[in-house]
Amino acid sequence: MSRSAHPAGPRHADVFPEGHYSAPAADLNALDPKVWSHTVSRGDDGVVRVGGIDVKQLAEEFGTPGYFLDEADFRERARAWRTAFGHDADVFYAGKAFLSRAVVRWLHEEGLNLDVCSGGELATALSAGMPADRIAFHGNNKSEEEIRTAVEVGVGRIVLDSFQEIVRVAHIAQSLGKRQRAQIRVTVGVEAHTHEFIATAHEDQKFGIGLADGQAAEAVRRALALDGLELVGIHSHIGSQIFDMAGFEVAARRVVKLLAEVRDEHGVELPEIDLGGGLGIAYTSEDDPREPHEIAKALSEIVTRECEAAKLRTPRISVEPGRAIVGPTAFTLYEVGTIKPLDGLRTYVSVDGGMSDNIRTALYDAEYSVALVSRASDAEPMLVRVVGKHCESGDIVVKDAFLPADLAPGDLIAVPATGAYCRSMASNYNHALRPPVVAVHDGEARVIVRRETEEDILRLDVG
Repeated sequence: MSRSAHPAGPRHADVFPEGHYSAPAADLNALDPKVWSHTVSRGDDGVVRVGGIDVKQLAEEFGTPGYFLDEADFRERARAWRTAFGHDADVFYAGKAFLSRAVVRWLHEEGLNLDVCSGGELATALSAGMPADRIAFHGNNKSEEEIRTAVEVGVGRIVLDSFQEIVRVAHIAQSLGKRQRAQIRVTVGVEAHTHEFIATAHEDQKFGIGLADGQAAEAVRRALALDGLELVGIHSHIGSQIFDMAGFEVAARRVVKLLAEVRDEHGVELPEIDLGGGLGIAYTSEDDPREPHEIAKALSEIVTRECEAAKLRTPRISVEPGRAIVGPTAFTLYEVGTIKPLDGLRTYVSVDGGMSDNIRTALYDAEYSVALVSRASDAEPMLVRVVGKHCESGDIVVKDAFLPADLAPGDLIAVPATGAYCRSMASNYNHALRPPVVAVHDGEARVIVRRETEEDILRLDVG
């Protein structure tokens, strides 16, 4: 069937009387720079390029679906965070967003530290040459093996998440003849105005030790009393995909109050305060994230002001951007398979990936943008839902968006801002093969995480 003959779904005029959907972009060929990485552009031929390479060439060489990561953009964002906070603060990239050995090397070269939350992430970091003293180890239930490895290699800090872990880390460190630098993660009771599953500072959740009920103060007492620990600070993380700095202000005030109480009770001024990460990025044109220099200025002013009021020396600030660095640097490239118009509703566009390569829409009700990238189109917009190929009705990649009405099987579409969590949370649901991650830079593309094969899946099946 020709593109012009394709039975298009409902146009925007058909759905707007209810006022439920945002208007489509005036030009569906336009690429919002807030949402796409910096080297992405559409050429005169209508084909989108990243790092100087067009998506048709990338699809032909590496296949679809695939994650295509703009290395120059990643480095630029990492550098912007490092510059914004300067040498008097620490920037820890949150490895859970996306981690590979190539990324570790980029971070090392750009002067960032690294935050890990599992033995696998630690092994990846060490194998790529990240100095152990520039690594922080998080997690609410670290195994004894993970703790022992972290202490043995000399990680810069372990973030203590429970009373049991305080004792566990201290005992392991002492048995190894070491004194482990540590922070205590506290829950400060701040509502981060985000999805329930990614809001982490209210009391009713698994992370940290409560501040309001005095448990955090007790945790400090116990940590200071143990020979195997060197308590260096307090850690707070209030959530993810946050645009409003007000939550950080409340969190900082409460953490500084705890620091003052520690000084008054123990005569010790802890030298570090980690305010976590969670800064939001633009997934759609409606999102309005703040720049690193704005965030650095705001957090520095908040902590300085609160410490001056409490007559404390200002501690060294740490932050942990993950999504804010890697999220906008990548897009996922799909090939359109089937198209199903539902009269008066929307058109379902099925692609060759789905929830196995992006679970965030199903898990967090996340919103994404999407664009036709293998050609330009002057067709009018149609309302679509981009779905995957899995046996699951919740297999949705983009809930509601607009694509040209002449969209056809074989077209390439791309979902931007998929650098964070998509590959990290990818699965083999329906025995799907996880896509590759391809770094693109200055006209060259190389695989940094290869596509899985059926042999990979069968190799694990020993039955």
